Amino acid sequence: MLDFPPWKIWAIALTVLAGIVFSAPNFLSEQQAASLPGWVPSKQLNLGLDLRGGSHILLEADAADVRKARIETLEEIVRTELRQADGGPIPFLDLSTRGGEISFTLRNPGDIDRAVETMRGVSRPVGQLSAQRDLDVSVMDGNRVVVRPTEAGIAAEVDAAMGQAVEVIRRRIDEMGTREPTIVRQGATRIVVQVPGLQNPDALKALLGKTAKLEFRLVDTEADPQQAAAGRAPPGSQILPNADGGVLVVKRRALITGDQLIDSQPTFQDGMAVVSFRFDSVGGKRFARATQENVGKPFAIVLDGQVISAPRINEPILGGSGIISGNFTTASANELAILLRSGKLPVAMKVIEERTVGPDLGADSIRAGAIASVLATVLVAIFMVMTYGRFGLYSVVALVLNAVLIFGFMSMIGATLTLPGIAGFVLTIGAAVDANVLINERIREELRKGRPIIPAVETGYTEASRTIFDANVTNVIAAAIMFWLGSGPIKGFAIVLMIGIVTSVFTAVTVTRLLVSLWLRRQRPQTLVL
Repeated sequence: MLDFPPWKIWAIALTVLAGIVFSAPNFLSEQQAASLPGWVPSKQLNLGLDLRGGSHILLEADAADVRKARIETLEEIVRTELRQADGGPIPFLDLSTRGGEISFTLRNPGDIDRAVETMRGVSRPVGQLSAQRDLDVSVMDGNRVVVRPTEAGIAAEVDAAMGQAVEVIRRRIDEMGTREPTIVRQGATRIVVQVPGLQNPDALKALLGKTAKLEFRLVDTEADPQQAAAGRAPPGSQILPNADGGVLVVKRRALITGDQLIDSQPTFQDGMAVVSFRFDSVGGKRFARATQENVGKPFAIVLDGQVISAPRINEPILGGSGIISGNFTTASANELAILLRSGKLPVAMKVIEERTVGPDLGADSIRAGAIASVLATVLVAIFMVMTYGRFGLYSVVALVLNAVLIFGFMSMIGATLTLPGIAGFVLTIGAAVDANVLINERIREELRKGRPIIPAVETGYTEASRTIFDANVTNVIAAAIMFWLGSGPIKGFAIVLMIGIVTSVFTAVTVTRLLVSLWLRRQRPQTLVL
């Protein structure tokens, strides 16, 4: 038990050394850590919102927007499927999207069975193991087919949209150059966004509140301006607000959307701030074809339902790239470029809660946490040394190394330290010496029985280790459940607790056993006061 082969000694020494190396940058300033050589670990602990200060925003998705988008997509699918049905096109008329459902009347009532089967072929199962479908198909008045999204289907659409929204929001925040944002779902339709270090949430709200749905549509040049001013648009057209405060009549069908954009950058043209954009190969071909077919016609660049520019197509645009101009400032051009690069949100989001945490509060929390940690360490060290002498001193060494390993491992994996995390760290300080108390008390018991020193120490470590491992396994399971089911501060506490449990077992059992073994081998004491 006390016999350590050289490879094991080296393994323990290298583990401790790695912890010291990875934790060392936390005791430097950010500038000093950044100036370290590239081969030296320089990652520091990321401080959470409650320690560093920053912005907290709670976003909520509009489920009605998902329903609306689903109906719009379903309308195009229904038209296409009826035209391309097996056995030939199915003639229909009076296709309606009112009431959150698609309905149409068949010209030939004899096509009713074929139409129903075609529409049921559009329906998809909700989940791999569920018997529910995302569409309900029914017949009214003998020749009118109604296609209605089911609640299970809408719920699945909302879930998928929220998952995609988290990724889009993450890309947008990353484009701002912020460090370690926290972006997590809360419930079915909410997303929590925490950005440490950002004291002004206005720019963040402006960035996250926009859907960034980009469309290129033809302007309806035949529309009557008086009718448009009265709010009436011709069939197949739509009235949209213009960037200058007026309105513009555009075709409902988009020539191309921003889904195929692969890059957008703010730039300048003729001294004015503009946004350049570039499509992928598929989008570039569609854009080229659309401009070739509409030379001489004005087309509108529509962002989130507002016309931001309406230039004329003077010649085909064949390079797959272009320029969006308007009354942009440098800041607004950069914001639009970020929005287009990150992609459109699949669902409209609105801010329902916001708050800003000042850096002074975070500094006070760090100071209080540091004082609590130092005080706890000193008091525990005094108790252990007074109670167990040399073995208590080894416990103090293990306690310090435990703290170093916690900081080193958290820095290595890029974990974020929060105020509950500091509480978890202080808790591990007290819990870390539990193992040494069990070991030392068991050694005392063996010595009272009259056993020699080395057998007593071996038995103490062997017997106590079983209890220590069993107890800490249950603690790790509890911490893992907290991490899995919790969010935000609960996860921060669980992470530090799990890391602290693992490192405390290593230092309290393995490291102290090595120190005791080396001392016994070197000094070979005849008596042991414990």
